Amino acid sequence: MGTPETLSSPSASCAEITAVILTYNEAAHVQACIESLAWADRVVVFDSFSQDETVPLAQAAGAETAQSAFENYAQQRNAALAHLCTDWVFFVDADERGTPQLAAEIRRVVAERPEMGWYVPRHNYLFGKLTLGAGWYPDYQLRLFRHGRVHYERPVHELAVVDGPIGYLENPLVHYNYRDVDHFRTKQHAYTDYDASILQQNGVHPKPQNYVLQPWRQFWWRFVTLKGYRDGLHGLRLSLYMGYYEWVKYRKLSALWQKAVQR
Repeated sequence: MGTPETLSSPSASCAEITAVILTYNEAAHVQACIESLAWADRVVVFDSFSQDETVPLAQAAGAETAQSAFENYAQQRNAALAHLCTDWVFFVDADERGTPQLAAEIRRVVAERPEMGWYVPRHNYLFGKLTLGAGWYPDYQLRLFRHGRVHYERPVHELAVVDGPIGYLENPLVHYNYRDVDHFRTKQHAYTDYDASILQQNGVHPKPQNYVLQPWRQFWWRFVTLKGYRDGLHGLRLSLYMGYYEWVKYRKLSALWQKAVQR
């Protein structure tokens, strides 16, 4: 079994398209993800020193592997870009899957189009159900780039900055998003922690009306404007959840300011 490459000695050979999977403890997903990317010239698993079998499973599935300590998402993607020698980079998360239709479209635009970056739509499966409303479709993600023409900024909800024109693909990635309600809650609590801290850094203080109006606006935006109603009771539940976590965000923001005053 091979060992992960060190960051100081990236592969010297350049491939036309390299699919890159960022991982940390993704043993449950990594092999199926790699298999769905078999059409790419190379598949590189860029790992954050997983504590499970992610790396050996990736190697057994035929992927190249490299490891880098995780600081934040923008840093990790930039480190992966610095490690690579390739023409095009296609970032994929371990819980996502490529499709033959998407592969064919990527091959076509790489060969024929002038754009330096491409947004990819996603089919999100939440609690095992394909979700087409409430903001989870088309859910465009900027994932395909000409190497050397992109860098990332912002530590969470990282932002890809592309030097050149950007296009939109038609065929989606398949994303096995939140497994169940507990998984959803864990993720939303992490997101609200970050979002509340950003609001505080920007000097935003919660107002009494925020605890009512912001959750209501979030629910209305998800269920009505973004057509969550198309997913029936599933869409209603998701829209209610997102409204609730908007309330949680402002509660956390209030707690942050209280701690600041007590110091």
